[in-house]
Amino acid sequence: MSVLKKVLDFILDLLILGLSAFLASLAFPSKYIEDGIPFLAFFYLIPVFYVIWRSKWSTVWLYGAFYGFLFYLFYNYWLETFHPLAILIAPILESVQYALLFMCLRLSKTLLKRHYSLLGSLLYLAYLYLTQQGFLAYPYGNIATALDSYTSLIQIVSVTGIWGLDLVVVLPQVIVSECLYEKEWKENKWDFLVSLLILSLTWIGGYFVKRKWEEKTPDRVMRIAAIQHSADTWKGGYSTYKENFENLKRLTMEAMEEKPDMVVWSETAFVPSVAWHSAYPNNVSTSKLCNDFVSFGSNLGVPLVTGNPEGVIKDKELAPILESGEWNWKTYNTVILFSEGGIKGTYRKQHLVPFTEYFPYEKELPWLYNLLLANDYKWWETGEEATVFEYDGVKFSTPICFEDTFGYLNAEFVSKGAQMLLNLSNDFWSMSVQAEKQHYQLAVFRAVENRVPLVRSTNSGMTCLVLPDGSTEGVLDTFVQAWGIYEVPIYSDNGPTFYTRHPDLVGKLYVVAAAAAVGVLIIYNISKVANEKRRKRQEEEERLSKLFVSMDEKVEC
Repeated sequence: MSVLKKVLDFILDLLILGLSAFLASLAFPSKYIEDGIPFLAFFYLIPVFYVIWRSKWSTVWLYGAFYGFLFYLFYNYWLETFHPLAILIAPILESVQYALLFMCLRLSKTLLKRHYSLLGSLLYLAYLYLTQQGFLAYPYGNIATALDSYTSLIQIVSVTGIWGLDLVVVLPQVIVSECLYEKEWKENKWDFLVSLLILSLTWIGGYFVKRKWEEKTPDRVMRIAAIQHSADTWKGGYSTYKENFENLKRLTMEAMEEKPDMVVWSETAFVPSVAWHSAYPNNVSTSKLCNDFVSFGSNLGVPLVTGNPEGVIKDKELAPILESGEWNWKTYNTVILFSEGGIKGTYRKQHLVPFTEYFPYEKELPWLYNLLLANDYKWWETGEEATVFEYDGVKFSTPICFEDTFGYLNAEFVSKGAQMLLNLSNDFWSMSVQAEKQHYQLAVFRAVENRVPLVRSTNSGMTCLVLPDGSTEGVLDTFVQAWGIYEVPIYSDNGPTFYTRHPDLVGKLYVVAAAAAVGVLIIYNISKVANEKRRKRQEEEERLSKLFVSMDEKVEC
């Protein structure tokens, strides 16, 4: 192959991957198409895997880094609004992961001469699961989440979680990519037909499951008022805190005319820490504002669920206010429940956003930690308990913002008795309707996985009710001050779903199956090479033996 052809092939592959990354981002709500084109999720992986199959080991890792960086640059463009550094952190981390992923996928073609798309699919599915584990877990970009509007198709997640939906969407595409590369359809005909059958049965079966849920009668209905005050709660200091509080009170009293059973504000709706300023009232105006807030919540007449940072003493050996003027405190992203005339309970956020809400490498990368601090990053402490609240016989939990993107965490709430999920979120900083919608997409699956209603009470959108079948009601316009009243169905005899009882089991099986398959194939290929060498050595020995026999015969003659 000439150097020119190699260069042209390299450029062509980069162009294919660049276009694929752009099309992949369009499957989700994007900068260019507000609601996205979810149908693209059934196709956008085909050219990606085609490039992987045709690539060399020397370039496949580069292709992965290139694709991962571009996709998340297109998809998560709104991170720049949060902070200029954020738009780089996510794509860079993903580019490293995709470089490793592409090499693993390329390995499947090395280990198998045919049907390597099956192993490639399994490795990709295992990757989707593994990248949502640990401190760097980032659920955004999972292909299945683009399909939230296909409510019949997504019913499978109550059994398999989102991982089963990944399978039915990914498998046909990877098989098609192998057919295109090999220019041979007969060899993979049955693989493709079976994958289409799985997709079809999932869709048809989901249709009937959804109909069943539409006809199901709840044991009771709870009226929830969700308040969307659409403001940057952090900027401006005391004057902003007071103004936001006045707007929240006004909107709440308007909603109270509809006689709700409960009122829900958003994450960090009220910023000054009630816990801190009650214990250490060093600022008269702020302490008074906190007292007014507590009085309002305690005397509303119905429970109030709201976000409020919880400040506690950090070093008990030191004074609350240090000589430098800094506060000796640590803070939690917390939900407060006002009920029965006071603060009834709290919940501390357990799963924080890496590099934005906490820094996982403070000791290992102190230079980056200090750089982020210098750029006005604020860090939260990590909560440790999956709290379940109860009011009037209804049990509920309050995943905070990013927490509604993790299936296992919400399954834990439900397994502990929660009959309803209230997601308090604040994405106002994004200043992006698309960012709000991408977050909402992930939340939809939590309702279906656990078959419980989910109310999203957000600062700026998408405030709404997600029913247990994945359908959505009462979506408020984004970035406007508004409130919504939601008739939330409560099912007391529903029982936990298979997913609730066994969260992420299918994802774990992907990892085990992928590791086992790769291990067996490596051993098989090594033994095959060893057997081939042994066979050639035996043939050489037989050839030499015959040669010596022939020479002996000639000598005797």
